[in-house]
Amino acid sequence: MDEKQEIQSLRRELEQANYEYYVLDNPSMSDYDFDHKLRRLEELEHAHPELIVPDSPTQRVGGKVADGFREVIHRVPLESLQDVFSAEELKEFDQRVRDALDADVEYDVEPKVDGLSVALEYENGIFVRGATRGDGRIGEDVTENLKTIPSIPLRLPEALPSLIVRGEVFMPKRSFERLNEEQELKGEKLFANPRNAAAGSLRQLDSKITKSRNLDIWVFNVQQIRGKTLNSHFESLEYLKQLGFHVIPEYQVIGDIQQVYERILEIGEMRGELPFEIDGVVIKINDFSQREQLGSTAKNPRWAAAYKFPAEEKETKLLDIDVQVGRTGVLTPTALLEPVRLAGTTVQKATLHNIDNITQKDIRIGDTVIVRKAGD
Repeated sequence: MDEKQEIQSLRRELEQANYEYYVLDNPSMSDYDFDHKLRRLEELEHAHPELIVPDSPTQRVGGKVADGFREVIHRVPLESLQDVFSAEELKEFDQRVRDALDADVEYDVEPKVDGLSVALEYENGIFVRGATRGDGRIGEDVTENLKTIPSIPLRLPEALPSLIVRGEVFMPKRSFERLNEEQELKGEKLFANPRNAAAGSLRQLDSKITKSRNLDIWVFNVQQIRGKTLNSHFESLEYLKQLGFHVIPEYQVIGDIQQVYERILEIGEMRGELPFEIDGVVIKINDFSQREQLGSTAKNPRWAAAYKFPAEEKETKLLDIDVQVGRTGVLTPTALLEPVRLAGTTVQKATLHNIDNITQKDIRIGDTVIVRKAGD
């Protein structure tokens, strides 16, 4: 196909993936594939600016507000991050930062939690509102559901006039495994991954269901603060700890970009041992004045990047196919696999979705299959 056709095809794929991810909470495309397709589209549109349209996936950040929730306009946009996939791209990011600032920089390096991003608002020390990221400008008011998460303080020890923090709501791995066991016993559809489960749980119209799902949150950013002066990201995280927030763990401040990369590799190595899912590492300039100097593009802050891990794949054997009958009579085939260790967990089952999928891919007992962990 020519480049115009490729652009149109990529837009259709990415819009469908966005809808499944943000609205249905049922992704069929991995984050890694999505990021690479989006990058390809950006490259093509850069080469052919006459083909850029306002509704292209490159021109917006995220999803839509679901029915049943009030809209919340974020006072400070919840921006997305520029993705990097290699040591070379990380060094290029560092060089752009240093050239723009003409100064030394320090980076905060922390795990990128695979969950649902939210903003928590406090007035005079009281939690008054919580909203999903949505498209970065407008999110969903999920205040009552967020109040069910025990690690979110409802009252701060200091009555700051105003504070907005950003965090990632996630489902711990143990809670996810327990939830899927319950779903299986009920004959109901399993959740694809902890991120999918966390998003679906937080966006329940009945907060009692949210409470039963054992969600948690890591807070990782001060969006806005009044009544206190903070000069660096490290200082802000330490202060948030004092206020009682569940602050992102394993963060470090590092000055040399090679050491930053080595830290990324270390976090990658501990990925399987963490009690929550991560899909990369976030690198942010530590100094707030330097952040202000660099500013943001229409979509991303120039002072931060997300190093994304590739999806982990492994080969194994298909031992059998088990067909489960749901309460409504829907048949769901499940692959029973020779156990394989993948991204920190042992995988023994995988959904085959439906009979058409089995026929189309010619899946047979005894086949050697490649397993990729959904959500990575």
